[in-house]
Amino acid sequence: MAKHTPQSLLERAAELYDFGAAIRGPAPAPVRAPAPEPRPEPEPRPQPAPAPVVEVARAPEPAPAPVVEIARVPEPAAEPAPVDRVVRAAAPSASRGRPSANAVAAIDRDALAEAGYIVPEGPVTGIAEEFRLIKRQLLADIEGRHDVADDRLRSVLIASAQPKSGKTFCSINLALSLAGERDVEVLLVDGDFLKPDALATLGIPNSGPGLIDALADPAADPESFVIRTDVPGLSVLPAGRKANNVPELLASDRTREVLAKLVAGDRRRIILFDSPPALMASHATVLAGHVGQALVVVRADQTTEADLRETIGLLRGCDHVSLILNGAGLAVTGRKFGAYDGYDHAQ
Repeated sequence: MAKHTPQSLLERAAELYDFGAAIRGPAPAPVRAPAPEPRPEPEPRPQPAPAPVVEVARAPEPAPAPVVEIARVPEPAAEPAPVDRVVRAAAPSASRGRPSANAVAAIDRDALAEAGYIVPEGPVTGIAEEFRLIKRQLLADIEGRHDVADDRLRSVLIASAQPKSGKTFCSINLALSLAGERDVEVLLVDGDFLKPDALATLGIPNSGPGLIDALADPAADPESFVIRTDVPGLSVLPAGRKANNVPELLASDRTREVLAKLVAGDRRRIILFDSPPALMASHATVLAGHVGQALVVVRADQTTEADLRETIGLLRGCDHVSLILNGAGLAVTGRKFGAYDGYDHAQ
């Protein structure tokens, strides 16, 4: 361990007081560098005044010209060529076209049988017998009335109050039953322009021109749009193109002209219109003014009395309205059509 040497009073005083300051003299004052002179700020250059903004009004673009749909005038109908082939149209499809002028559309009999319709050349059923009674009354009314023009007398409207009443079912079955008459030609018009499916039910493509095209084009021949089928005595007429003014077309004088031409095409012809439900669209109300009879399909346990009364009121343009009861599960008369298929032979 190092020994500590004691300091004298002089040494200790020298540490506390700077005795050499008196010998050295006063310390010179620190020399400060001169501050730089401030540089004059450059004068701002005058900016050019902004050019005035001139808003140029844009000329309005011309409104697009209205789209005018020009109906295509069909070529004059030639003499019907002899039937040389039968087109089998099992199911409608978008790619399948309507039969050509010298072809006959085939009815899909298997589809009709599966859905419970009358089958042409098929066995006698209860449905077939029921519609035989309906057509007998219809034919009697046509033959017994002389107060209506012939074109209206042979035009029959089939309507209902609401959907799902069996209107199209009755229209097709009545047409098939009437086609079995030897002295009758029946033309089934798919007049449900909102949901045309009568032709599809028969297995015929529902494409190509139809009734609406004949009404919209005064130069069109409605007979050229009629499609013959392989059921003797039965022809069909498609609804035709979609249009927003169908009620106005039906109310025009052109409708009377078209119906007169269709009746004049064959004096044995009876025209059946399968129309939209009367309480769902105004088409049936307008068509009622062009026909001689109206058949209202009443669905058992579904059609209300209020709906039926309102429907009959809407069809007041036709003064001969009859009812068809559809879907009745109980025959109050005891009829059992189709259950008697032979004779008992006594020995």
